[in-house]
Amino acid sequence: MDEEPERTKRWEGGYERTWEVLKEDESGSLKASIEEILFKDKRKRVFERHGQVRLGMMRHLYVVVDGSRTMEDQDLKPNRLTCTLKLLEYFVEEYFDQNPISQIGLIVTRNKRAEKLTELAGNPRQHINVLKKTVDSCCIGEPSLYNSLNLAMQTLKHMPGHTSREILVVFSSLTTCDPSNIYDMIKCLKASKIRVSVIGLSAEVRVCTVLTRETGGTYHVILDESHYKELLMHHVTPPPACSTSECSLIRMGFPQHTMAALSDQDAKPSFSMAHLDSNSEPKLTLGGYFCPQCKAKYSELPVECKLCRLTLVSAPHLARSYHHLFPLDAFKEIPLQKYEGESYCRGCDGELKDQQVYICTVCQCVFCIECDLFIHDTLHCCPGCVHTAPTPPGV
Repeated sequence: MDEEPERTKRWEGGYERTWEVLKEDESGSLKASIEEILFKDKRKRVFERHGQVRLGMMRHLYVVVDGSRTMEDQDLKPNRLTCTLKLLEYFVEEYFDQNPISQIGLIVTRNKRAEKLTELAGNPRQHINVLKKTVDSCCIGEPSLYNSLNLAMQTLKHMPGHTSREILVVFSSLTTCDPSNIYDMIKCLKASKIRVSVIGLSAEVRVCTVLTRETGGTYHVILDESHYKELLMHHVTPPPACSTSECSLIRMGFPQHTMAALSDQDAKPSFSMAHLDSNSEPKLTLGGYFCPQCKAKYSELPVECKLCRLTLVSAPHLARSYHHLFPLDAFKEIPLQKYEGESYCRGCDGELKDQQVYICTVCQCVFCIECDLFIHDTLHCCPGCVHTAPTPPGV
C-alpha cells in the first residue's frame, strides 16, 4: 500500500513526457511527431528480441480462457467472449505458421471448474473448429485459476526437457475461486519449469502479478481490441530457452505423400489416423502420409504418430522453425541525412524517404522501415546476406 502513491505519480508523469515529445511542425500539424512515435513502437519489437538469443523450436502451450460471467461484458464488441474467441482463431493460425512443429491445447474455466476443450495437438483446424463452437457457450459463475493451472500442469510436467512448457491465461474476472492455496500451485509450476503468462481484460490482479513473476512469464492488461491482438501476437514468437533446458536428439520421420493408382490391384482404401482427434466421420482414401516406422496413415503433417509416437514432419516445417535457433540481429538505425550510400532500399527497390534508414551489420545493405519489419517478422533472413554469400565449391 505504501508503494501506491509513488506508482501513481510515475503513471501521471507519463502524460507529461508524451506531451513533451509531440511537437508541431511549421504548418501546425502533429503528423510528423505521431509518425515518429509509431515508427519507434514498430522498431521496439525488433530490439526486444535481444539479438542472438536462443529460442525454443518445440513448444507445448496451453491457452486458458476465462469463461466466467464477466466475459459477457460489452466493453469489447460484441462482448468479451466473442472477441476473445475470434482473436484466438487468428492467434492459432499464426502460432502454427511460426511454430509448425509445436503443439497447443485449450482450457476453459467457468463456474469454479476447469475443462479441457482440446488436448495438446499440432492440428490448427481442430482447435479453430472448437473455438467456433465455443461462441455459443454460456458464461456463468467465477473462474478457478488453481483448477485451470493444475489441469494444464498435469500434462505439461510430463513433456520432454528439451521442449518449452507454457501456459497463457486470458483472464477477465477480478476474482478466482480456488479449492486450495494458489501460492502452493505457483511453487509447483516453478519447480516443473512451466512459464505462465497472463493477459488481463479488466485490471491488474495481485495473484496474477505474483504468478507471472515467479514463473518467468509476462503480465499485461489490454487497452482496446487492437492492443489485445498485439498482446496475443507477442506470444507467437517463442520465449528464450531456459539455460537449464536439455539438449537431446529427437527422432523424426519425413514421410512423402503417396497416392495409389486406381488401376493398381493391390491398392486398398484405408482410414487416416487423424480422425481420432476429431468428431468428423472417418473417410476411406487411397493416398496419404505413411509413418516410416509403423506404416500408420495420416492425412496431413505435422503430427505425432498415435501408434509409435514418432514425430512426423516435412522439410519445410523444420526449416520454418530453424530460424528460432539463430535469430537475425537488429539492423543499425541511422538518420537519412547522415547516410551517403545508395538512395534505394535493397528490399523493395523504392526510394528512401523515411527519416531513418536501417543497415545490415553484416552485408551493409540498406533497407526502409517496412522492409526492416518484414525481414525480422516474416522473412527471418537478410536478402542482402543471401545474395552476397559465397558459392560453395562444386556448385
